[in-house]
Amino acid sequence: MAVVALGIGSNINAVANISRAVKSLKLHFGNLELSPVYQSEAVGFDGDDFLNLVALVNVEDDIGRLSRILKKLEDQQGRDRTAEKFSGRTLDIDVLIYDELQGIYSGMTLPRPEITENAYVLLPLSQILPEVIHPLLHKTYRQLWKEYEPSRQKLQEIEIDWNCKQGISD
Repeated sequence: MAVVALGIGSNINAVANISRAVKSLKLHFGNLELSPVYQSEAVGFDGDDFLNLVALVNVEDDIGRLSRILKKLEDQQGRDRTAEKFSGRTLDIDVLIYDELQGIYSGMTLPRPEITENAYVLLPLSQILPEVIHPLLHKTYRQLWKEYEPSRQKLQEIEIDWNCKQGISD
């Protein structure tokens, strides 16, 4: 089994879409470990704030199959693949780390470069895997967060009750 960290984000009906995603991930992979959820400004475009978190899952799927599963889940949540790269998202699920893989796999660079570029990825990752060492930078995620310039991106932790439907209508 591989240990995988997934970055999950949305800025369109975000609470409902993320809640559905978490439910679907639990159904497919079993238990998840979830970081706190953070609200952040859109990066690269003017748009509504995003909600982001990191989920830790154990998977038996290879990286290619995992990627197909995640894309299908995004599509089920109304992901528009024709939209510009920097635009609103109903759901975005990115593989951040897959065990200790380094390099390009199924079109993905691992570990994902956004880990050290965006606070909304690095902070929750540092909370869920504080002592894990970034394989290229040879520092723990906690160390990388401590070195991150906090003025680069503002984050606000928000509460989501995962046992409540909070705006979800199935």
